[in-house]
Amino acid sequence: MYAIVETGGKQYRVEAGATIQVESLPGDIGAQVELDQVRLVHGDTTFLIGQPLVAGAKVTAEIVRQGRTRSITVFKKKRRKNYRRTRGHRQGFTKLLITGIATA
Repeated sequence: MYAIVETGGKQYRVEAGATIQVESLPGDIGAQVELDQVRLVHGDTTFLIGQPLVAGAKVTAEIVRQGRTRSITVFKKKRRKNYRRTRGHRQGFTKLLITGIATA
């Protein structure tokens, strides 16, 4: 059984027992999270497609890790104008362990 779930403006294919890395979610390590924006659920005999969401479907997950990704460098330059700016950015993420997929 798997589901397509949306969080942080992105869609992820999840199965029970899988680990995914999503945009930063509030919560401490070990906390339970419910993702209720489920787009599709595919089971053994069922195939539910949302219009746009599947009514009553939920994916439960446990927060395994909170962190930040590798640093990237943002460099701006305008030639011949002596204009240079350097910035760095580290995006926050949450690692989730999918514990279950439930439909209504």
